[in-house]
Parts: sequence; C-alpha cells; structure tokens
Amino acid sequence: MTILVTGGAGFIGSNFVLDWLAQSNEPVINLDKLTYAGNLENLASLQGNPNHVFVQGDLGDRELVDRLLAEHRPRAVLNFAAESHVDRSIHGPEDFIQTNILGTFRLLESVRAYWSALPADDKAAFRFLHVSTDEVYGTLAKEDPPFAEDNRYEPNSPYSASKAASDHLVRAWHHTYGLPVLTTNCSNNYGPYHFPEKLIPLMIVNALAGKHLPVYGDGQQIRDWLYVKDHCSAIRRVLEGGRLGETYNVGGWNEKPNIEIVQRVCALLDELRPKADGTSYATQITYVTDRPGHDRRYAIDARKIERELGWKPAETFETGIRKTVEWYLANPDWVAHVQSGSYRDWVAKQYASEAPSA
Repeated sequence: MTILVTGGAGFIGSNFVLDWLAQSNEPVINLDKLTYAGNLENLASLQGNPNHVFVQGDLGDRELVDRLLAEHRPRAVLNFAAESHVDRSIHGPEDFIQTNILGTFRLLESVRAYWSALPADDKAAFRFLHVSTDEVYGTLAKEDPPFAEDNRYEPNSPYSASKAASDHLVRAWHHTYGLPVLTTNCSNNYGPYHFPEKLIPLMIVNALAGKHLPVYGDGQQIRDWLYVKDHCSAIRRVLEGGRLGETYNVGGWNEKPNIEIVQRVCALLDELRPKADGTSYATQITYVTDRPGHDRRYAIDARKIERELGWKPAETFETGIRKTVEWYLANPDWVAHVQSGSYRDWVAKQYASEAPSA
C-alpha cells in the first residue's frame, strides 16, 4: 500500500505528507519539481524515514511518472502540484498554463494508462484526488451565498483560469474514461511552511523586519480562511470515503476581510514579540494600489463534506492564526533561508549521498 503525491514539497503538499506519515505507516512517493515554492526543508523531519521517498521531477514528465507508477504501484495519486500565486500569474501566465493545465493533462494520461492495466480489485480501489481552489468560481458580492459545488465556474485571473481548466480535465477523464477521480476545492489556506509571498506569512515576516505591511486597495477583500492541517484532514477523509466523480468544497467557515487579518497578525505580534519602542506593528500598515481584476470576496459552503463525510474544521480562526504566528516566531531559520534563497541549497546538502532523481 503506497500513495503518490505530486507537489509534496510545497506548502499544502508538505503539510499533507507530514500529517500522513505522522498518522500512517503507508509510504509516500513524493514527486516535486522544486520550483521556488517547493522547499525540502519543509520535510527535514522525514530525513532517513524509509516511508518517505522523494523524487525531484515534473508531474508532466510522462517517462518519469510512468516509471514511478510501475515501480511503486500506488493505490492512489494525489495531485497538489500547481503554480498558485495570483500576482505571479498576472505577470507571467505561461508557467501556470504549463504546470496547471498541460502538467495535469500529462499526469492524467500517465495515471489512466497505469490504472487501466491494474488487476480488477486494485483497479476498483484506485483513486486520483485533484486538489483545487475556490478561485475557480470567480467572485462574490457581499450578500451572495457562499460557493457550493454546483456553482458555475467564472475564473478571473490567469491562475484561477488554469486551475479551472485542470478541474475540467479531471472531470472529463472520469466521464470519458471512467478514471476514479475526486476533486477538492479549498478556500485560502494558512499555517506552517507557507511561502512568504502570501498575505499572512508576508505580514508576519515584514512586520518583524520593520517593513511596510502592504494592503491592496481598501483592504476589504473578503476570504474564507482554512488552517492547512484542517485542509489535510479533509483531503484524507475525501480520499477515504468520497464518492467517485464528486467535488467537495473545503472551507474554514472563517470569512474575514484582508485588513482584519493584517490587524490580527499585528495584535498577536504585539503580544508575542512586542517592539522595543512599545509601538504597535499596525503602524507599519500601508495601503497600496489594488491589483488588476482583484476578486472581492470568496466564501465556501462546506456543508456537503460535513453532511456526506462527517468532516468539519477543528480550528477556529483565532486558534489557527495564533498557532501560525507562533510557528513563524519559532522558526526564524526557515524564514531566513526562504528569504535568502538558501533553502535551495538544502537539496544538495541533505541529499549528497542520495541525490533526488532527475
């Protein structure tokens, strides 16, 4: 019994792998290209663990993925791999098309060939779980109900458009070829190992460095916030009991405007790491020009996954954000390595005797 995870050195993927191996003896084959957001330091605690096999490579490399599937014969493939930063997608959309659309297509084709050749019992038990985002649904007005699984897709950024396309491919491979797929669409994640270009870690890191805390527009963009470990538990539950071909929206029931998030981070830092001069970190907040096409509100209706699978988040926003700030304060070396880029050197250093496969 083995699972194959793509993108398992990224933020959500690495949290999933760590949580999986903390709760299970089932091995994980971890395939990650190690682009800027893939960080093997996230998985440092697994060094030497025989149940974690890391392979550096692209989910779109058919030869590599075919070999991994044939060699390890996983019972499930979980696709976390994605380019995911909206600002980056605006400035350079091609990488998002390559990874999120073409990469998903090639992965689906590798998995379809592998699954088709499995013995009947293994074929019936196999699952392909695709991890996606609520951004595929577009934006909501303040009075609109939250996104449900049957909401129309209306992506507004190159990132969300590329993820929407990947969701459609996964759906089509189920309906056309019978591939046993599951899809999850999650709200904004936060927690440990979050690359500091995203809102919450950026605010923590900038605040501690005495830098401006840039807030887009009026700061009233509303998001539903999901603690990453809650997201991981939801994925495990969907893999275990989800109905084939179904989509499950995963949210934290925590709708908050961005400015409130920033102010809460500042308040926690004031408490946990007060400034020497006694001023609040909130004095560093600076409003900047809004980004193009910035969606006003996302919100997830997570009733289906609770109704069908009994899942609901364990963390409130208050408990989750405190754990997150405490983690960043306790892990300054990780933050420093990410900021300097030296985290990339970790691969060569830690894997000198067992270099990742190309």
